[in-house]
Amino acid sequence: MTTTPPYLTGHYTPVVEEVTATGLTVEGTLPPELTGRLLRNGHNPKPGVTPTHWFKGSGMVHGIRLRDGRAEWYRNRWVQTPALDGAPYMTEHGPDLTASPAGTHVIEHGGRLLALCEANLPFELTPDLDTVGAYDFDGTLRTAMTAHPKEDPVTGELHFFASSPFPPFLTYYVSDAKGAITHSAEVPGATAALKHDFAITRSHVVFVEGNVTFDHTETSGIPYSWSDHQPSRIGVMPRGEDGARHTRWFSIEPGNMLHVSNAYEDGQGRIVLEGPTVDREGFRLSWNWWVGAPGRGSEPNARSYTRRWVLDLTAGTVDEQIIDDLPVEFPTINEDYTGAENRYQYAISFPDEKGFGGYGIVKYDRTTGARRIHQVGDARLPSEAVFVPAAGTAREDDGYLLTVVSDLKQNASQLLVLDAAGLDRIATVHLPHRVTAGIHGSWIPDTALEGSAG
Repeated sequence: MTTTPPYLTGHYTPVVEEVTATGLTVEGTLPPELTGRLLRNGHNPKPGVTPTHWFKGSGMVHGIRLRDGRAEWYRNRWVQTPALDGAPYMTEHGPDLTASPAGTHVIEHGGRLLALCEANLPFELTPDLDTVGAYDFDGTLRTAMTAHPKEDPVTGELHFFASSPFPPFLTYYVSDAKGAITHSAEVPGATAALKHDFAITRSHVVFVEGNVTFDHTETSGIPYSWSDHQPSRIGVMPRGEDGARHTRWFSIEPGNMLHVSNAYEDGQGRIVLEGPTVDREGFRLSWNWWVGAPGRGSEPNARSYTRRWVLDLTAGTVDEQIIDDLPVEFPTINEDYTGAENRYQYAISFPDEKGFGGYGIVKYDRTTGARRIHQVGDARLPSEAVFVPAAGTAREDDGYLLTVVSDLKQNASQLLVLDAAGLDRIATVHLPHRVTAGIHGSWIPDTALEGSAG
């Protein structure tokens, strides 16, 4: 008997058609500064297609257009890549970087909307979510691009990397605010370990290599697995033209981290890095969910707890600890604090590996250690909570959290707008159908797309 894999059921059941709906119903009051688009990306294979791994499902971007207190439209579109029509990633000439699921993230940089998947080139979208095509930074990007670039809030530069299972294992890039690559460098000492996310501080770039590394025997189509022989490490590279040759690697406890919360230099010059991590058993339970194998956890992330590393570059030491016992993923912050010390950060809470506990939106106060949770309700799964600053704000948490909720009982979805300070609901936007539980997304203010239609 064939069973449906978990990534095609429940909250993750794919949407079967593209729709456009206008004049959406709003409960409460949308703040007028929310003038722009909330874009969400996630894996959504076409009807009749069962990918061998959750991450191989074709990307579908969902957009919600807000303007002047109104919810003007919702639309969803598959990213039209060669992979959507079945083109293989590996060819007789090597990998086809355009054969992308394009289902991990969607960002704006230099006035372009880019759908991202770490093994491929970005795909450019129009403001109405139609696909323009593969984007290679005017021919200057000849590798894949991480799905987790970091924009420096001071300079507007975009920092990103390419990770490969073959040399060069790690290549670092910087694009200026207009979208031109101004710097690239191979990072010495890197290995074939999976590098999904990274961090920047004001003075450094921080890479993380966990125990998950390239495995040519893995048959799911994502050739990685846990290895006790792969050292777990943090790489620290000074920012700047000559930084790569000064990269240092620090050994850390075994584990694997997919997503960074933030990193910064503290008052003593130490680098502080935080993010949810899994241990060996957590990775096994999560991977089995991702591939639909037996012995899996109840959720796509199992035993995922927030960890903090403090790297003393002078002493050459690393202090690390798990700082919370709540299973969480998809950490976010006020991105004006990217690379600087942040007091607040947010995440999505999940049931534990046995299914106990509920979904919620979590706020951490890193100064007091307080934790607050907005419970979204039974059978309701929120997406990654995107922070949008309020107009004229001075406080770090003065703003809004935007999250799209998948509601299985109602077979519906809503956009929730929460006050980021207290996690109180400000407004609800009702969407025309249930939105598949996704991966990552961004708030794109109109000012970032000036001159575009829509």
